[in-house]
Amino acid sequence: MAAYPRKTDATGLLGWIDERFPIVDTWKEHMSEYYAPKNFNAWYYFGVLAMLVLVIQIVSGIFLTMHYKPDTALAFASVEYIMRDVPGGWFIRYMHSTGASAFFIVIYFHMFRGLMYGSYKGKRELVWLIGMALYLALMAEAFMGYLLPWGQMSFWGAQVIINLFQTIPLIGDDLSIFIRGDFVISDPTLNRLFAFHVAAVPLILVALVFVHIVALHTVGSNNPDGVEIKALKNEKGIPLDGVPFHPYYTVHDIPAVAVFLMAFFAVIFFMPEVGGYFLEHANFEPANPLKTPEHIAPVWYFTPFYTILRAVTLSPFMGTLAMFGAIIMLFLLPWLDRNPIKSWRYRNTAHMLNLGIFAAVFIILGYLGVKPVTPELKELGIRMTEIYFMFFIVIFAHSNSEKPMRYLLWFVVLIGAVIAIDFYRANPEDADSYSQIWKQLVWPVAYLAVTLLLPFIVRGCNAEQTVPERVTS
Repeated sequence: MAAYPRKTDATGLLGWIDERFPIVDTWKEHMSEYYAPKNFNAWYYFGVLAMLVLVIQIVSGIFLTMHYKPDTALAFASVEYIMRDVPGGWFIRYMHSTGASAFFIVIYFHMFRGLMYGSYKGKRELVWLIGMALYLALMAEAFMGYLLPWGQMSFWGAQVIINLFQTIPLIGDDLSIFIRGDFVISDPTLNRLFAFHVAAVPLILVALVFVHIVALHTVGSNNPDGVEIKALKNEKGIPLDGVPFHPYYTVHDIPAVAVFLMAFFAVIFFMPEVGGYFLEHANFEPANPLKTPEHIAPVWYFTPFYTILRAVTLSPFMGTLAMFGAIIMLFLLPWLDRNPIKSWRYRNTAHMLNLGIFAAVFIILGYLGVKPVTPELKELGIRMTEIYFMFFIVIFAHSNSEKPMRYLLWFVVLIGAVIAIDFYRANPEDADSYSQIWKQLVWPVAYLAVTLLLPFIVRGCNAEQTVPERVTS
């Protein structure tokens, strides 16, 4: 039986292609006839900015790969060669290093927007899970790229991170040897991480971005009101509160892209190291396995989890478990936050305070991760870690505001747990640590008082607003 070409309204070259590949239908489904909520605000710029940075990283990475040599004897020198002798090499290298930090800045804002507007609810659980998988893949990609310059901090930072896997019972030693490809970080380690960095993980990232967008366009985009625009359609089946993504949001995003690129290139041209946060000063020295840096710390975008690792001192494995557990908790958000109201605009005041405190705690954890350990900062890191994990319990408690007695119950349970842990770890013989434990107990107590006790006592802090049927402007 003869195969007939697809029917298409397109003509010329486009028509010829469309008969063989559904380019017009794909464009319509995901751009010109994909209806997005008409009330997107500035928080929705970060999705397209993340895609822009991904393109920048892939393109700049390709040019760096042309001159980089994945050999422990040549890697550092090849980076210096790119910086000094390759025409425009300094620009490409700084674009890539700045792009790595810009990627995480954009992603963290993108994730926080999801927390604000409940973008993991309403059949969007899979969109959130794919996004979190993207975040994990991005962290793996950043870690592997971090080793490639073969500087001092690259070497010792990788040493710390790979040794974390060694703490896993039964399989830890074999797993860490498998990751390194040797008993120590050496040439096989550099080669295999280079291969993953330039080939395997970028393919995974691109594939995850594709399925993330497909999943999003299947259920529809969320919006600042948390209203499902597909629930109200006209006689043609078009959402009343939706506008075609193209041209409305493709044009709408252009100013944001322009502003982002101005800031991005300003960093590249005027302060590519950003005071040692984007490019550490120790990384301008060749890796030396015999010389340990005075203070080893990962790049800033890993430091919140590094602080959590350092805060749990029961055993190395428990610290590793807490660090990975901090990421796993984010995966579980769709099932922890069971309140039917999506947007924080209509949630109670306690929930809004909870999200704001969580953002502040995450920033503080990141700051503590780049600072040397002192008794004061160590205890502060422990307290911020406690609040980080309690956030997920509190958001679960806020799932049902009609039963405020639950707030008091959770307050008593969590305060009791914190004090019990403090008594367990308090050592009167260590005067500095002992005094810091009781001085800084105020942080978790204040957090729980604001997020649980306050809505229990003050009815207004527990009041939720009625969600409108239509999106607001």
